[in-house]
Amino acid sequence: MRTRTRSTVVALSAVAVVLAGCSGPEPTATPENSEASSPASVAGPIPAGLENFYTQTLQWESCDRYNTDGSELGGSVECAMVTVPLDYADPTGTTIEVAISRTKATGEKIGSILMNPGGPGSSGLYLAEQAAGTTVTDRFDRIGFDPRGIGASEPEVRCLTSEEVDQERREPDVDVSPEGIAATEAEHRDYAENCVERTGTDVLEHVGTREVVRDMDVIRAVLGDEKLTYIGYSYGTRIGTAYAEEFPSNVRAMVLDGALDPDQSPVDEAVAQGAAFQTAFDEFATDCAQTETCPLGTDPAQAVEQFRSLVDPLIDRPAETTDPRGLSYDDAITGAQQALYSQQLWRLLRAGLNELGDGRGDTLLRLADTYSGRLEDGSYTNIDDAFNAVRCVDGPPTTDRAEADEADARFRAAAPYLDDGRATGNAPLDLCAFWPVPNTSDPHIVDVEGLPTLVVVSTTNDPATPYQAGVELAAQLRADLVTYEGTQHTVAFSGVECVDDPLVNYFVDLVPPEDGLRC
Repeated sequence: MRTRTRSTVVALSAVAVVLAGCSGPEPTATPENSEASSPASVAGPIPAGLENFYTQTLQWESCDRYNTDGSELGGSVECAMVTVPLDYADPTGTTIEVAISRTKATGEKIGSILMNPGGPGSSGLYLAEQAAGTTVTDRFDRIGFDPRGIGASEPEVRCLTSEEVDQERREPDVDVSPEGIAATEAEHRDYAENCVERTGTDVLEHVGTREVVRDMDVIRAVLGDEKLTYIGYSYGTRIGTAYAEEFPSNVRAMVLDGALDPDQSPVDEAVAQGAAFQTAFDEFATDCAQTETCPLGTDPAQAVEQFRSLVDPLIDRPAETTDPRGLSYDDAITGAQQALYSQQLWRLLRAGLNELGDGRGDTLLRLADTYSGRLEDGSYTNIDDAFNAVRCVDGPPTTDRAEADEADARFRAAAPYLDDGRATGNAPLDLCAFWPVPNTSDPHIVDVEGLPTLVVVSTTNDPATPYQAGVELAAQLRADLVTYEGTQHTVAFSGVECVDDPLVNYFVDLVPPEDGLRC
C-alpha cells in the first residue's frame, strides 16, 4: 500500500474526461494483428441484467497503446479492453473500459490467474510477467489488470496537470498555525474541485473497491474461468478480500500478500503504517551505521536526529539538483519513503542522504519521481490522483477536528523520523473530508462462509502493510498464514523459494501451505 506522502504528518493526508454512454458492450471489428477470444461456454453464474458483459468477446492486441507508466512489456504479453458498466445498478447506462494483459500458459493449462499490485492507483499490466521461472507460467495464463480509472483503463481519474503536480511537490505542508491550516484545507478544496472538473462525479463515485470486485468477476467469466484464481499484493489484498465477500462461491484459490486489516479505521491504519515505517527506518539506520560513510552516523540511537538535521533545512530552501526543479522538503521525505520499501534500495538512500549533506539532492529527487509516477518527459501517470480517489471512497473521512488533532499527535509519536517538530496540537482535516462524493465502503470484520482455504502472506518488518494486519486478516478469513521474516514490502514470487514453492503448489494442486509456515 502506498504511503500518504503529502502532509503525512499534517492530518495524515496523501499527497476532464467526457464519457461516451452506450447500452452495453457491442461486438467490434478485430484490429489488425489482434486475436479475438471468448469462453467456449459461459463460465460460472451470470448476475441478472449483466449478460452482455459476461459473454463479451475480447480483442487481444499489442500492448503498445496500453503503456501509461513507461514500462515495457515483453513480446509475449498481449492486452485487451473489458467493457463493464460504470454503475452496476444501471447496467444499461454508461460503460467504461478496464485494461487487462495476458501471458499465455506454456503447458497444460489449468486456467487464468488474476494479479493486482495494489496502490491503490498502481497499474497492474506488468504482472502478466510475474512468477517467471515457476510452474505457474506453465499451468496458468497470467493476467494483469488496471482497475477502473487507473493506468490504461478508460476513462482515467485525473485531477492535476503535470505542471500542477510539480508545483504541489515544491510546497512544504508543515504550517499548522491557524493560517497554515486554513491554507492547507483550501488546497484540499481546490484539489477536489479539479477532480470533479477533470474526471466527473459520476466516475469518482464509482471508482472504489465496491465496483472493482464486480469488474473482476466479469474478467473471470470472459476469460473462461468458472472460478477465480487470484493473487493480490498490498492494497490488492483489500480487493481480494472484498471479492471473497461478494463472490465466495466463485473463488478457486487466493493469495493475499502484504495484507490490510479490513476492520481497521483509516486513521488507525495510517498510524500503524507510520510505526512500521519507523521500524524500517531504524533497521536502515542500524545497517547504515556499519558502513564507513553513513550519513546518519555510527550511533543508531541518534539516527532520527541526524535525518531531521539533513531534511529540515529544505523546508526553507530546496537543495540544488542537476534538474532545475531542485529537491524540495516533500520530495526528500517521499524519496526516503520510497527507499524504505526494500532493502535493495537502502544503498540509494545512503547515497542520497550523503549527497544532501553536501547540498545536493539528485538521488532523492529520482527516488521521489519514481514514487510519484513522473516519467522521463516530465508527465505523470495518474497514480496519485487515483490513490486519492480510491481511498476517499473506500473509507470514512475524518471530519471531526478533535479527532484530526489526535490523529496528528499519534502519527508523530509513531513515526518520529517523520516529525518536523512543528506540532501545535492542531491539524488540518484530511483531503477526504472535502471529497465531492460519499464513501462507498466502511471498515468491518469479514465473516464469510463457503470459501476454500485462502492464504495470507505477511512480512515481519513490512513498512507499508504491518505484519499484524496480516495476522488479523488471516483470522477473519480463516486462512492459512505464511510469515516471512524480513524488512521489505511483500515477498511472493520475488525469488524466495521457501515462500514461492508452497504458493506454487497451492495454485497448481490446491494444497495450501502449512498454517503457520515461517521462513
